[in-house]
Amino acid sequence: MSEVRSEPYDARAGEAGETGEGGGAGGAGEAGEAGEAAERGHPGNGAGGPDGPLVLEHRVLKSLLGAWALAACSPAEAEAVEEHLGGCGPCADEALRLREAVGLLQRPESLDLDPGLRTRVLESCLERRPPRIPVPEWAAAYDAETARLDALLQDFGDAEWHAPVRLRWYEADEASTRRTTVAGVIAHLLTVDGLVAVALGLEDPLGDVRAERPTPAARTEAYWRAAHFPPTRSVRAPWREQSHHLVRTASFTGGAGRMTVSYGDFELPLHDAMLDRAFECWVHAEDIAEAVDYPYDPPSGRHLHGMVDLAARMLPVVLEARRRSGLASPVERRLVAAGEPGRSLRLEIEGSGGGEWLIPLDSPAAKGSVEHEVAHVALDGAEFCRLAAGHVPPQEAAVGQEGDREAIRDVLLAAASLSRM
Repeated sequence: MSEVRSEPYDARAGEAGETGEGGGAGGAGEAGEAGEAAERGHPGNGAGGPDGPLVLEHRVLKSLLGAWALAACSPAEAEAVEEHLGGCGPCADEALRLREAVGLLQRPESLDLDPGLRTRVLESCLERRPPRIPVPEWAAAYDAETARLDALLQDFGDAEWHAPVRLRWYEADEASTRRTTVAGVIAHLLTVDGLVAVALGLEDPLGDVRAERPTPAARTEAYWRAAHFPPTRSVRAPWREQSHHLVRTASFTGGAGRMTVSYGDFELPLHDAMLDRAFECWVHAEDIAEAVDYPYDPPSGRHLHGMVDLAARMLPVVLEARRRSGLASPVERRLVAAGEPGRSLRLEIEGSGGGEWLIPLDSPAAKGSVEHEVAHVALDGAEFCRLAAGHVPPQEAAVGQEGDREAIRDVLLAAASLSRM
């Protein structure tokens, strides 16, 4: 919000008085005396009667120009000054100069909302009156990230909505891209969030549109085709409405039990699916912000930690799938039994959302073990998430690496393979 500030009346009136004839201080003093006389209705000082206009001498009116420029005159004085300006060219020029100077004194401030304003307002409100149906912790990151993205989109014009965006991900260990627009990215989020909507019993945003497969990529392509690609800014309203419905419905599910969300090729528990959607919302918000040359911060530390944790928990399963496909190194010895300690990589996340995770390397059912640690990787929290989003090449991701180079390579490539369109 912008805030208009002005200097105190006395300081500005003194400066205005310096432009008066015969010394500014005397002019300002006479103006004050004239004003007081006018309030008393004393005709000897040039004041009109109680119902008539205020009549002041030229030198008094000139001394009031500074106060008039600051809108600090009384209504009667302002009326007298403005009537005088209509017939006095030098005073009109001086008044214009002073008004422009006042405009320079009022420092413009950004109209962009503080990203933390929404959180502070909500916290303040909740301290006074807790909600009847609070947003569960596992849906809070999605609620926050969709609100941040919606705030970014709020003032976009047609040029921004049609700005080109390049979606990036890794497929078969190769960087892949897909060109779209800002509106196309929101359509992508709408259709993939729709997988959670369907699981919760809400309306599918695809409607009657048929996708070749129930995967995020296939659903997005189907929506784009039906929208006569590229979509327009009109996609914002259904995306925003759906995100509100998802948060509200999730709040009524309680613990969500064993509810799962199908992504076509795999499933996620509802808790993790909501976190996954928060993660993708942030990643694509960064894509949009980059396209329109606007700064965009990572999620809060608490929410970023949850996103890192989700990716770390998925890595053992992804490693196993890549090993079966010949994309990861084979296990050098027999598989470790479920729950037993095995070879592990210590993933250290630094900065906001930081922590440590022990990633079992030989079996997704094995237990990460400090005693069996063979490698260590250190990354920044936001950078690790960008790696998992396919926005950072695996070979350039890790700040610190120690130990088994093959295990480190396998884990970094597995993290990149978590990405998708």
